[in-house]
Amino acid sequence: MDGRVALVTGAAGGVGSALVRELAGRGWRTAGLDLRQAPDTYHSVSVDVAEPAQVSAAVRRIERELGPVEAAVCAAGHHAIVPMSDIAWPDWRRMLRVHLGGVVNVCAAVAPGMAERGRGSMVAVTSHLAIGGASAEAHYSAATGAVIGFVRSLAVELGPSGIRVNAVAPGPTNTPMVPSDSPWRRPSYLQGVPAGRLTSPEEVALAVAYLVEDGTFCAGEVLSPNAGTVL
Repeated sequence: MDGRVALVTGAAGGVGSALVRELAGRGWRTAGLDLRQAPDTYHSVSVDVAEPAQVSAAVRRIERELGPVEAAVCAAGHHAIVPMSDIAWPDWRRMLRVHLGGVVNVCAAVAPGMAERGRGSMVAVTSHLAIGGASAEAHYSAATGAVIGFVRSLAVELGPSGIRVNAVAPGPTNTPMVPSDSPWRRPSYLQGVPAGRLTSPEEVALAVAYLVEDGTFCAGEVLSPNAGTVL
């Protein structure tokens, strides 16, 4: 795998930085896209993934400086716990633009090059809430659920070009996106989880790395390392 280039969005976040470390340990040269500087990457670009022009420009820059992108992992995200009656339209738009829009923009930017080379892997990090749902999570569940629908359709469309498209839907993960006062950290919640704890960023990264490297017969799959949250 030496020399292969992997693009990771949300690379400065808890899951994204774990992805960067895992892929780098496997010999990938990682390029991080984030609003903030992404540590431990070969190349970091400040990008709003919701803006297609920014994403396209970043991909061109990465391929010019590092080489062709052979794996694209979309881990940029935004989370908020809000009852549906209190979700304003700007909140809906932001959630959809970051999650669904971010994945669409990255896939659209890297797909032509992957198709030309006849190979490539795309992995979107969604959420167990895309599968199970929860109170006061309507816009987050809707946005991450839409990503799964997009991934499955794109897998069918791009598969004949040698491109694999899959998703990972982790349970509540031990990152700053789940703050100390989050209901997901309450003992009453964790006692109902078979594993009794949150998912670790490293466990999410292992699932992604499997789909990037070894899951050569996976297309449109959704791996869900959720510690038994959704069964």
